[in-house]
Amino acid sequence: MNHRRTELLAAGAATVTVILWASAFVSIRSAGAAYSPGALALGRLLSGALALGVICLIRREGLPPRSAWRGIAVSGVLWFGFYMVVLNWGEQQVDAGTAALVVNIGPILIALLGARLLGDAMPPRLLAGMAVSFAGAVTVGLSMSDDGGSSVLGVVLCLLAAIAYAGGVVAQKPALGSATPLQVTTFGCFTGAVVCLPFAGQLASEAADAPASATLNMVYLGAFPTALAFTTWAYALARTTASRMGATTYAVPALVVLMSWLALGEVPGLLTLAGGTLCLAGVAVSRSRARRTAAAPVTAPEPQPESASDPA
Repeated sequence: MNHRRTELLAAGAATVTVILWASAFVSIRSAGAAYSPGALALGRLLSGALALGVICLIRREGLPPRSAWRGIAVSGVLWFGFYMVVLNWGEQQVDAGTAALVVNIGPILIALLGARLLGDAMPPRLLAGMAVSFAGAVTVGLSMSDDGGSSVLGVVLCLLAAIAYAGGVVAQKPALGSATPLQVTTFGCFTGAVVCLPFAGQLASEAADAPASATLNMVYLGAFPTALAFTTWAYALARTTASRMGATTYAVPALVVLMSWLALGEVPGLLTLAGGTLCLAGVAVSRSRARRTAAAPVTAPEPQPESASDPA
């Protein structure tokens, strides 16, 4: 019963993560019009670090153990810092479809690195689900791509974002063996904010001219898709493999399509809807478990004489 409860809580945490990460794409589109890539990343991380710091103080979390610092530092530099800057920059150079296509190489890299460095198993259902989801991501990306909207620089930046994302996840997993999800997320966010401090001047000057809606979206990105979603991600990652968690993020493109439809009035085409459906189907397959084969029927034993050693 406890194992089943843990699985349900981890699945719920993963669901919160992918929903909030999907909503981030809508907010980035608004905030990115007023803030440059580095300034937006720093503002998002500072907002997230503030929220996480307050929660840590209230909960009296304290510092992570020394054994966790290496993983926290690597994930903080790669995922919280470098990833956010190059992804923001890349999305200014290419259309949304191309960005989604390239960044969705990340879960595949996570599976490969997880198998190599963490010893993660790669069962057939996981591989099949990832293949289906990646096909869906390709379909969504192609349906959203604009002719001539891509650049070599933009594709390279999105590829670097995918590599940083995969490296950050694989580095974070061992840290969760000795530190709490809140500690790993908080100090990873702090590390990312320090990495992005060179953009402080840009953030200050752009915040003075930015509309309130863009700044509010930046604060939202820090409080929810960063502080909350990265914490729920770490909680779920601590209870499953990096490969399975990476495959779960393939639900994000489908949710982005739905949210853009509801929030921005961008009606998706049939090809986009088909790709989103494939993404969700692949996630369902990758997170499912093979049914246990039924045990062979046991032949009833012949009646034995009563004995004092027989259980009551």
